[in-house]
Amino acid sequence: MNSKMISQIAAFVLYLGLMIVVGLRTAKKNNSASDFFLGGRKMGPWITALSAEASDSSAWLLMGLPGLCYLGGFKETFWTAIGLIVGTYLAWLIIAKPLRKCSVAYGNSITIPEFLTNRFNDKTKILSIVSVIFIVLFFTIYTASGFVACAKLFNSVFGINYYVGLLIGMIIILSYTIMGGFTAVCTTDFLQGSLIFIAFIISSVIIVFALGSPAEAVRKVSEFSQNALNGNFGESMKNSFFGNQSFSVKSAISALAWGLGYFGMPHIIIRFMGIRSNKEIKKARRVGIIWMIISYIGAIAIGALGTAYLASKGIILNGEGGDAETVFSVTMVNMYPAFIGGIFLCGILAAAMSTADSQLLAASSAVGQDIFKNIIKKDAEDKTVLLVSRITVLVIAAIAFLLSLDPNSSVFGLVSYAWAGFGGTFGPLIILALFWKGTTNKGAIAGLICGGVTVVVWHNLSGGLFDLYEILPAFIICLVVTIVVSLLDKNRSPEMLKTFDEYKAMED
Repeated sequence: MNSKMISQIAAFVLYLGLMIVVGLRTAKKNNSASDFFLGGRKMGPWITALSAEASDSSAWLLMGLPGLCYLGGFKETFWTAIGLIVGTYLAWLIIAKPLRKCSVAYGNSITIPEFLTNRFNDKTKILSIVSVIFIVLFFTIYTASGFVACAKLFNSVFGINYYVGLLIGMIIILSYTIMGGFTAVCTTDFLQGSLIFIAFIISSVIIVFALGSPAEAVRKVSEFSQNALNGNFGESMKNSFFGNQSFSVKSAISALAWGLGYFGMPHIIIRFMGIRSNKEIKKARRVGIIWMIISYIGAIAIGALGTAYLASKGIILNGEGGDAETVFSVTMVNMYPAFIGGIFLCGILAAAMSTADSQLLAASSAVGQDIFKNIIKKDAEDKTVLLVSRITVLVIAAIAFLLSLDPNSSVFGLVSYAWAGFGGTFGPLIILALFWKGTTNKGAIAGLICGGVTVVVWHNLSGGLFDLYEILPAFIICLVVTIVVSLLDKNRSPEMLKTFDEYKAMED
């Protein structure tokens, strides 16, 4: 073991130690299920904003997106970023305040399934059960992407076996998620979001000047792309670049459709419910959007400029097996002194952890609160609910671990599937729950099922219309089915309608 690796390990140990300390300190604040799942609705605007954006962006921001850009998919990367920025802005603007108010009005709901069940007065609990099934399914896939990112990071930096890196990443994420709950997740997400932000700003500036100047950097990137298309870097890179050149209107629509996901991501919109005051949402929105714009610019810059920078070092990443998704980590290793590079590499770990912990918490709360507490054992004490939730975290993590065992897994591919799953199922229901009084429980159940099935079926088909990103057809089908069934359903709960009027009359 040389001095360079020792310095990198020291940086990682320092960072990971800090995350575990946060988990231990915040564990003392979990006196109830509301504290564990929603932080007692006491989160400030800065923590809420960076927690929401960090848990949203995940490792695909530092691995999947730069990797796609590295392989010549600049257009897709750009339009996906635009769709995500617009989507998150609209989510903050349109649903943040109403969701916090509505969740309080309808039984002080602390999870998304509980909110939907209370909002639509679903006494059958079918809506809650179906919601939990989809949440566990898609969060397991999403969590797997975070584990894959950790494994690839440890493998590319330390040469650690992929499976050993996978196990290390899982243990770290589990440790503070199980101990600290929502407060720990939000606090660590704030720290991790700050680290990602700083890493992108500094690295983007340095890499431009390392290539000579902005104009020289563009020229070298163009030269790299031409060499890749000419097959000078091998058939794998040539095929990858040619595949990313065919960017059509359908591709643009698919990329922009990513923005729809923000209306239905349980681990993101739960932050809207946890902020301590609606008056602070405007500030949180501004902080979050600024973070997103700068971070996405950084991700695109590292992915595009990393091609020329690494080529100047004699390093060409393979176009197969997800190797290109290590462009950020390989660039950091070659750009900085070992310890500083190690700190910035923790940004990848931060991105993976900030999303995986949020997803595990949201999924565990769905099982513990919505299934165990609200259906199986209604008189269960908070201590028992928390125990069930923590066991659920372990079970979901174990399944996600099994899904991550393929070293060729794509972080971007796993995230896109899970993202569509949530956006296409929960997004329309959240919007209708907040703004249309006439939505009924039967309409919500029908829309949720049709949206979820559409995502799964569409994802496994290809060619023609099925090349369109599955989130768009699922979102439309869920919305239309919910509206149609609700209009046909004459059995509307007077209690539900009354509470809706009270929610609308509440002050911000």
